[in-house]
Amino acid sequence: MGFHPKSEFLSEIIARGFLADCTALEELDTRLYQGRVTGYIGFDLTATSLHIGNLVQIMLLRWMQKTGHRPITLMGGGTTKVGDPSGKDEMRKILSVEQINANADGIRRVFANYITYGEGETDSPLVNNAEWLDKLGYIDFLRDIGKHFTVNRLLAFESVKSRLDREQALSFIEFNYMLLQSYDYLELHRRYGCALQMGGSDQWGNIVSGADLIRRVEGAEAFGLTTPLVTRSDGKKMGKSADGAVWLNDDMMSPYEFWQWWRNVADADVGKFLKMFTELPVDECERLGAVGGSEINESKVRLANEVTTLLHGAAAAAAAEATAREVFERGGTGEELPTLVLSAGEVADGISIVQLFVRAGLAGSGKEAKRLIADGGARLADAPVTDAGLMLGAADLGAPVKLSAGKKRHALVQLG
Repeated sequence: MGFHPKSEFLSEIIARGFLADCTALEELDTRLYQGRVTGYIGFDLTATSLHIGNLVQIMLLRWMQKTGHRPITLMGGGTTKVGDPSGKDEMRKILSVEQINANADGIRRVFANYITYGEGETDSPLVNNAEWLDKLGYIDFLRDIGKHFTVNRLLAFESVKSRLDREQALSFIEFNYMLLQSYDYLELHRRYGCALQMGGSDQWGNIVSGADLIRRVEGAEAFGLTTPLVTRSDGKKMGKSADGAVWLNDDMMSPYEFWQWWRNVADADVGKFLKMFTELPVDECERLGAVGGSEINESKVRLANEVTTLLHGAAAAAAAEATAREVFERGGTGEELPTLVLSAGEVADGISIVQLFVRAGLAGSGKEAKRLIADGGARLADAPVTDAGLMLGAADLGAPVKLSAGKKRHALVQLG
């Protein structure tokens, strides 16, 4: 017989596909059922924006808050200075403190769309582990925390073992990362009564170590929960597109492009993504994901609207849908398409169609643009482009011109 959770939080996340592993599932369920639990997820500050691969964790925190518990979004201002070796094949570049702080500001903007911050009982405190890690006395840390970790156990961690097995360098600073993440959990337990750490499945070893440290130092029970690695039906990792990462910050990816990514997911992914990335009832998600024919396209529009509304607001989602319908159904240009603005000087001697596709972000390189043209996938103002040597001048760009790569990716080019 399967496990039937009593708590609303576990019922919701299990039904939606968020659970991979848990340290003591039934005991955690009892704690969640009996009263409010504080849980956290740490986010390293390696980029100015999170991408859609991080949405699993953000939605987990949102569900925690929606079901009456208190989530903590832990900014890794301290641990980012070290670098997490989990799932990495090489040493991470060390970022400057200024860059880490700038990244924290960018990431904070995203969280505010999903989670309520403040002083209320279920409000999230926004915490940065630089608060305690920056003040650590190294010798004291080794004496108080290091004594609870054996090198044998650290070497057995998958994140360490895989690097060593492949004879790839693991710096001593990265080797310390597990101790620091465990210490974060201990600090949050002491400061906020935090009893649950969540994260991706690659964090299992780090999370278990933190719960173990709390038990050894404080004699208290703490839990760990991980989410599965979410892949698309083609086996590729969530968070990537043909052009790179699908960013959550609107200054790195427009709401329209974000909406389009969700509108273009594979038919087989619709039901799963609706369950994980929207708040529609589970049975409704399954129904929308099971339809066939042209109906599945309307389910994809629903998915795109729901996910975009959560991140960018209902107005941005409605504008994106209207633009998409104008572009695809009525052949218009759509004002919200990504736009490449060229100066008159840049086109004085003409500009090649290949360069336009690259600069508009529809091809990653000149070679890719030429291949797109050769394969018949490039269009200029809805007409096929057959000549990779085509040059365009100011007269050709007097009005905004639509470029298309395949049926789903478009951009405008105009003179500034």
